[in-house]
Amino acid sequence: MPTIRVGRVADIQDGGKIVVETEGEQIGVFRIGNEFFAWKNKCPHQGGPVCQGRIYNKVLEVLDADLKSRGRDFDDSTTHIVCPWHGLEFDIRTGEFAGASAVKIMNLEGYSTQVQDGDVYVVV
Repeated sequence: MPTIRVGRVADIQDGGKIVVETEGEQIGVFRIGNEFFAWKNKCPHQGGPVCQGRIYNKVLEVLDADLKSRGRDFDDSTTHIVCPWHGLEFDIRTGEFAGASAVKIMNLEGYSTQVQDGDVYVVV
């Protein structure tokens, strides 16, 4: 399978991303710790540039005993990318849609990544 060089590991900060183009297609590469994840830069909802969206830890609604909202908190173990067009959220590690399971939306289309000699590659 062909691979494309994305850049040096040091070029992508922890919690950051880089968007590259190959053969007319854009691919977003995300770094979480020492792991890299690559997704096609096309939201399955309506084709928006999902990989150019903001990165957030999963938002949790804090409820009291009466189920009234007491604000929001963040889950540091789950990181989402938020599509800039309509705000749909996807898990950066899995590409899965983060909304209600009853909502029928597809997941992000992904690619394998490799790190060799300090360089990050995407297998296309």
